[in-house]
Amino acid sequence: MSVQNALEVRDLNISYKVPGGKLRALRDINLNVPRGEIVGLVGESGCGKTTLMQTILGLQSSAAVTESGQIMLGDTDLLTLRPKQMRNLLGDRISAVFQDPMKSLNPVLTIGRQMTDIQFRHNISQREKRDRAVEMLQKVRIPDPESRLDQYAFEFSGGMRQRIAIAMALMAEPDVLVADEPTTALDATLELTTIDLLRDLQQDIGCAIIFITHHLGVVAELCQSVNIMYAGEMVESGPTRAVFDAPQHPYTELLFNCDPAQIPERTRHLPTIGGELPSLINLPPGCVFEGRCPKAFGPCAEIHPRRVQSGGSDMVKCHLRDPEVPQ
Repeated sequence: MSVQNALEVRDLNISYKVPGGKLRALRDINLNVPRGEIVGLVGESGCGKTTLMQTILGLQSSAAVTESGQIMLGDTDLLTLRPKQMRNLLGDRISAVFQDPMKSLNPVLTIGRQMTDIQFRHNISQREKRDRAVEMLQKVRIPDPESRLDQYAFEFSGGMRQRIAIAMALMAEPDVLVADEPTTALDATLELTTIDLLRDLQQDIGCAIIFITHHLGVVAELCQSVNIMYAGEMVESGPTRAVFDAPQHPYTELLFNCDPAQIPERTRHLPTIGGELPSLINLPPGCVFEGRCPKAFGPCAEIHPRRVQSGGSDMVKCHLRDPEVPQ
């Protein structure tokens, strides 16, 4: 593993046992998460983002089968750990913030109780744990943190609850934070506040963040690099600005064009990507995007594209960008 990366996913293949056969949810996934950086993970619903997140955190369902690959956290392959060993890492070296702040906190325990309980691995007094909780609430900009520790989740707004969830995830100063659409349930103003907060905390603590989202504007504002997923595959990755300025994969280009922020004039009709997702049980032999791609040509239907470097992107899986494929 590169010393520059906090986490690496290498050639990961995950499938599910379903009545119709084997659903190949993730195929040959590679993801590098550099130390101290925020990495975006983007794609349509059903592309495999949640399966990848669950696999990294050891939360995949019993129906999931890991066929091959590695997930390296430092020198540790997370896929080789027993459940107890994985639990010892969660909340310590790797933490998570989930998308629904209304369900992330226990409604029958005070915020202070939850924030002290989560420090069970720290060999310090209850007073010191409470002081650390107050300090973290200050960092996430909760007013009057000392008194608010004794309140319950329902006494906080949605934005405050999400900030408390972020504070709890970062209390152990983990190497990697997985943020699964943490701004989805927030309005536009709170979303901007949360983005600024995450950036400030990440710089303060120095952890790496995997930021999973549908919101392209958030990725452009927050992430140093971006990874585009489609139908269980990583189709493009690279520095955020380079990918946004000149997307190399047709899917990436169409996805960006569907962003309402890119529409210059008012309209009743939002752009969409035509066609349907391919079956992950009966995968096509060629490019997984071929059936919806307006630029598809000869080899796309029969030959699966390899990973190549193109433009400013570090990786693209597209025959159009492969110098060895006749155009």
